Amino acid sequence: MNDIHDAGELHQEAEDAPVRPRRKGIYILPNLFTLAALFGGFYAVVMAMNGQFQLAAYGIFIAAVLDSLDGRVARMTNTQSAFGEQMDSLSDMVSFGAAPALIVYEWALKGLGKLGWIAAFVYCSGAALRLARFNTNIAVVDKRFFQGLPSPAAAALIIGYIWVMDDAGWQDVSRVDWLAWSAFGLTLYAGLTMVTNVPFYSFKDVSFKRTVPFIVIVAIALGIAVINIHPPIVLFALFLIYGVSGYAVYVYKRMKGRPVSVIATSTEEPDEQGLHH
Repeated sequence: MNDIHDAGELHQEAEDAPVRPRRKGIYILPNLFTLAALFGGFYAVVMAMNGQFQLAAYGIFIAAVLDSLDGRVARMTNTQSAFGEQMDSLSDMVSFGAAPALIVYEWALKGLGKLGWIAAFVYCSGAALRLARFNTNIAVVDKRFFQGLPSPAAAALIIGYIWVMDDAGWQDVSRVDWLAWSAFGLTLYAGLTMVTNVPFYSFKDVSFKRTVPFIVIVAIALGIAVINIHPPIVLFALFLIYGVSGYAVYVYKRMKGRPVSVIATSTEEPDEQGLHH
């Protein structure tokens, strides 16, 4: 009888004991892409410190490609997670925020004294602010457009310019006034454009699951061929066009009397909930 009583007490204690939360694992595949992108940014900084700016450009552009894939891989394999989102933001801050700022400073801006590191810091802080705003506004932003220049495109704009000039044979750029000041202006432009409300097309409504006309495949093949003619100049030209396209869209919408904001100014006011239509 006592054994039955003791067993009942043990069963009751087992029910009353707090349930330990089940350990959550980390998805390997999408985070491998994110870690590889992070390594690309780190590698680019190390190469810049050694004066290998062409290799630094490779690191940033490869990081941009990997960054564009990790989210798609997570969605395709249904492995999205809060950990992955935070990891992606931290990787972006290193590869497209701190790394380009340090690389352009080492390449050209250090010859400008305080103005040089101020411009690099404006870019770095602009990337941080843009990523923080993106994370907090993701639920109410128009998916077709980015609010401000996305950080990978801003990084490609700066690093593309460095790649073009390095490929042309320019050395000791910090001592060449016109190159140093042009890098100064481009760094400020990229940094400040990231924190504007100017809409930049996101290409997120492009689906790889839909059928497309044959001419689209031909156009893609021609695009790859054109890039291979001279990758530094072609890639820099493409990102330069994209870097000013947002302002063109902004002016066009203004002229047509359409709303230019891709997000509500406040999510707390009843009239400002959701997107502007």
